[in-house]
Amino acid sequence: MVFYFTSTAVDPPVTLFMGMDKFENEHLIKWGWPEDVWFHVDKVSSAHVYLRLNPGESLDSVPQTLIEDAAQLVKANSIEGCKMNDVDVVYTMWENLHKTESMEVGQIGFHKQKEVRKIRGEREQRDKEEREDKKKKMKKIEEQKKEEEKKRKEEAELRSYSNLMKEEKMKSNKDGGSDSDDFM
Repeated sequence: MVFYFTSTAVDPPVTLFMGMDKFENEHLIKWGWPEDVWFHVDKVSSAHVYLRLNPGESLDSVPQTLIEDAAQLVKANSIEGCKMNDVDVVYTMWENLHKTESMEVGQIGFHKQKEVRKIRGEREQRDKEEREDKKKKMKKIEEQKKEEEKKRKEEAELRSYSNLMKEEKMKSNKDGGSDSDDFM
């Protein structure tokens, strides 16, 4: 028997379908609709969760909160996944699921791997952008510190007496100078 859940992560609430074991997952695979979005914990056994979109809706139009809600349902109903801190949840349109006779009950593949999305993958991209932004800010701060240090050294050099007694700046009154001891 397939389970039905109501997700209140969006308004109006939507229904999520879930298979509790591999036989129910197989049933969902067989009878899915082209508008269904399939969710599964990546690389470990888990329930299959389906979100039925309205005709004309695309995967890009699904709110992130609803995707996360379906992912939490999949993770919570995975024997191994529910015990893990970090899991990837993959999702794709039902039409992208590929099932052959040689596959075990409940097992699937994909027609196009590029159309499979990962929830943690999206989070990793966001975190990567955040790290790059942080690096840029730190680099800017380092450049400002170097510029300030350079400015301080220049100012210290101007105040220093070391530049006053250089030979090329000195003049002599010995040869040909008009040095007269006659003061009066």
